[in-house]
Amino acid sequence: MNPAAILSLYASLGEKQYAGEPVNQIEHAWQCGQHAANARACEALQLAAWLHDVGHLIANVPGSPTVHGIDDRHEHVGADALEKIWGAAVAEPVRLHVLAKRFLVTTRRDYRERLSDDSKRSLELQGGLMSDDEVKAFEASPYSEQAVWIRVWDDLGKTATPKDPQTPDRQLALLGALMQSVTVRTTGATRPDPGATFDTQAPSDSRQ
Repeated sequence: MNPAAILSLYASLGEKQYAGEPVNQIEHAWQCGQHAANARACEALQLAAWLHDVGHLIANVPGSPTVHGIDDRHEHVGADALEKIWGAAVAEPVRLHVLAKRFLVTTRRDYRERLSDDSKRSLELQGGLMSDDEVKAFEASPYSEQAVWIRVWDDLGKTATPKDPQTPDRQLALLGALMQSVTVRTTGATRPDPGATFDTQAPSDSRQ
């Protein structure tokens, strides 16, 4: 797997629709990347936001896996491929973004009800609520905060009417430019600007 192969995947499979969602793969990737850019995340984290679901395209399970009760483990499939190209700064937030969903459902009041139907289906396949030990282990990960941001952008990146919509060709060009500029030696802060604003608020910090 290399950057050209990833672009080829999105060119050939990017219009694959998420079941029950108003977006396809490339549109969702672009929307998530835009939220990361608006938050002034570093380029490595922006790229992780773009590519957090690339494992779905690599696995290429027919239809929507969750509808058939299948967990395609896309977070691991994608992260394994990305790590060989850009290292942990891109790969680990992708690897942990499913755990971030489980973490938020466990620790944030009413977060589960904000999930889309497909995310609710996949949640049960992916393990559901975390145990106390799992919560502590997730919080101890050096990339847990980045993974939570990926999850927030994942939730936000499913709108049928995004601001400044782009054609698939333009989205692919933007992804290609970002991939070209990201290297294993990513510099700068990996955390989004805490003053960044979003179309929707991030999950509250109140515990159940």
